[in-house]
Amino acid sequence: MRTMRTLLINGIVHTPADPGATAVLIEGDAIGWIGHEGAAIAHADGVDRVIDVAGGLITPAFVDAHVHITTTGMHLRGLDLSGARSAADVLRLTAAHCQEQPPGTIVLGHGWDETTWPDPALPQRQQLDVAAAGLAVYLTRVDVHSALASSEMLALTPGVQDLPGFDATGLLQADAHHAARSAVLERIPTQQRQALIDEALQTWAAAGVAAVQEMAGPEISNSTDVTELIKRSQKATGPEISVYWGELGGAARAKAMGAVGAGGDLFADGSLGSHTAYLSSHYADVLDDRGAPYVVAAEVRDHVLECVAEQIQAGFHAIGDQALTEVLEGFSAAAEVVGLDRIRLGRHRIEHVEMPTGRHIQQIAALGITASMQPLFEQMWGGPDGMYTQRLGPERVQRMNPYGDLAAAGVAMAFGSDSPVAPISPWATVRAAMQHRTPGAALTARAAFSAHTRGGWRAIGRDDSGVLQPGAPATLAVWECQELSVQRPDDRVARWSTDPRSGTPVLPVLADDLPLPETMLTMRSGGIIYERA
Repeated sequence: MRTMRTLLINGIVHTPADPGATAVLIEGDAIGWIGHEGAAIAHADGVDRVIDVAGGLITPAFVDAHVHITTTGMHLRGLDLSGARSAADVLRLTAAHCQEQPPGTIVLGHGWDETTWPDPALPQRQQLDVAAAGLAVYLTRVDVHSALASSEMLALTPGVQDLPGFDATGLLQADAHHAARSAVLERIPTQQRQALIDEALQTWAAAGVAAVQEMAGPEISNSTDVTELIKRSQKATGPEISVYWGELGGAARAKAMGAVGAGGDLFADGSLGSHTAYLSSHYADVLDDRGAPYVVAAEVRDHVLECVAEQIQAGFHAIGDQALTEVLEGFSAAAEVVGLDRIRLGRHRIEHVEMPTGRHIQQIAALGITASMQPLFEQMWGGPDGMYTQRLGPERVQRMNPYGDLAAAGVAMAFGSDSPVAPISPWATVRAAMQHRTPGAALTARAAFSAHTRGGWRAIGRDDSGVLQPGAPATLAVWECQELSVQRPDDRVARWSTDPRSGTPVLPVLADDLPLPETMLTMRSGGIIYERA
């Protein structure tokens, strides 16, 4: 069978091979050549398609290293509560949406955040039942770690009233929330589930994302969902899907399912917004409460040892500083059993890593663990009036999400959105990492871009991907940008130089007063998965 050949011309190529290159030849699923317009003419014979990108910037496509695909589809098609500014708003929006739904529908909503309301009081379940008009309603908080549910929804979740985290007045957290979420996912018909997955993947492709890493597990999704996602990943018509299954002691099961790792959202704790992240000292706004551990160091050790035996990645979700302590003590204990080299060889992961201390950072670096982080969280919840400050106080906030310190210690980072928690906007993610409010915590544009491209591939052991050079996978995106520049590579904080003699590939200028780059084309392994009309 003849190899498909595509030639991209009249572009600006982000490549270490030739920073002045303007054209890319793709042969099959790999990059065959990178060079200049004059030489591109010689490659035009026998090419199946020539694409003039009209001055667009050609870069490696983004990797979203932490996602929830089906839940993202629910958010895209469901009730958007991100604009609600009070309990009354939530009830009004819910009532209007429910009036348009047929009987028997499970109404899915997402995005409410009481920390942005003048009055943080939540709707009561009786009030939600009135708005629901007899329908099962499930409304997740912005961090997806708690939810409001109508009585009809609770009826679909037998025994939920007896689980930790159940509040008769309305809110579901911890185990009660996990049970309700599982009930929702189990009841989605196959055809609807596939439609939700497709819509989510199309959204990522349109954002220049060619690979996503699903953080599944019994407490955040179910095996049916994983089966559909793995089946969908075999199609080349959208972003590549890598699935993690986060079940304590479930390494063999994860491997049998076809997951790339037994981790991801294997919860060591919850979230700051829901007061379920596990802290070393109490919350600033709820005295005598510092959350609780979902796992302890001995359980982490045993899970990591099982993963080592099964030759599969281990990983944990850890947000609070004390949760990080438990997880890293567990990894260190596993290293004492099998040796540090075997732990490092596994390239294990920790998701979020929002509150690492200096000691934590040293441990993460020594253990060879990838920090999978979401810079848009800092933009969404940082600042003197943000949720982080409400929950932790200003002093602890200054130590949060220290990307610069992690990079300086040699920690591998992979960036993602945690969609639907944060928007699917990779350039906004890069900009957020560059604009950290704490001095010294920011990254250069190059480092942030690398963490959101090559870093995601390295997190799943694919060291050949995420860079444009001959022989590398032809997974790339083309962007319409307002302004480009060459970054000076010798500063930690992002600064810019317009001197092309630096030999550094250009990137968009991500200033607040400029629009973010717009996707023109996204390719996965030489196939087009998005093309702007």
